[in-house]
Amino acid sequence: MATMTYPYPDALVSSDWLADHLKTSNIRVLDGTYFLPNVPRNAHDEFQAEHIPGAAFFDIDDIKDPNSSLPHMLPTPTIFSSKIRKLGINNNDRIIIYDRIGFFSAPRVWWTFRIFGHENVAILDGGLHKWLVEGRPTSGSENIWQPSHFLASFNADMVRNAEQVMENLQSKNELVIDARPSDRFEGIAPEPREGLARGHIPASLNLMPSQFVSNDTHTLLPSDAIAAQFKNIGITPDTPILTTCGSGVAASAITFVRYLMTGKVAPVYDGSWSEWGAIEHAPIVTGKS
Repeated sequence: MATMTYPYPDALVSSDWLADHLKTSNIRVLDGTYFLPNVPRNAHDEFQAEHIPGAAFFDIDDIKDPNSSLPHMLPTPTIFSSKIRKLGINNNDRIIIYDRIGFFSAPRVWWTFRIFGHENVAILDGGLHKWLVEGRPTSGSENIWQPSHFLASFNADMVRNAEQVMENLQSKNELVIDARPSDRFEGIAPEPREGLARGHIPASLNLMPSQFVSNDTHTLLPSDAIAAQFKNIGITPDTPILTTCGSGVAASAITFVRYLMTGKVAPVYDGSWSEWGAIEHAPIVTGKS
């Protein structure tokens, strides 16, 4: 099922595997594409024009906490259950997620399902990019699924809030990994959202999703190369980490590759820099790790 040998390969499927299982009754494919606010593209419009046959659109900016001013914060289990039922998904389905870029926002959707108790979920290696390069079929018609029954739980260990991250500055129980581009991490470049401070959480390390992906195929690197990226910044398989980024999307990609290597779902700071960078007097430093 997995495209390469990882210690915990269940969360990744190849395009060959998906092509063979696309019409399996309990397989549900979701397009989880999301673009940053400074990117002039519309993920839903692009989904409607072209997607993997049978896929539904998981709207990260819709399946969220409607009462939060922060971008796409996790909803309650009740809201999540309601949204997922409308996509025709039940608790027994195997969910396969992809995005148009290859490995950017799909991990956020994967982590969201995991935190709400659905473990039978995987990412399509290489995403829609690889699917298209291989000349596989696409559809331009949106599927209407019959509402199904989905009941979410909630795994609080898989998420962190600002208070917990603040406490971690003192306890140092978890190593903070920031998945933003290096120029934003260092405080050189502005954030894509206005009004935020520049820099990063003290003692955090910078590790970007692009460091785990092949430039040609957009697929994940082999397990030894992934392990080397972690080792290069002093992270062993036993190192407790929490991940952060701009709004909890890229952070989920680090959490995902960490799962492939350790079988553990590292917690994501959901508010990430959209929250931390707006907190008055929050500890912030600039420069390299």
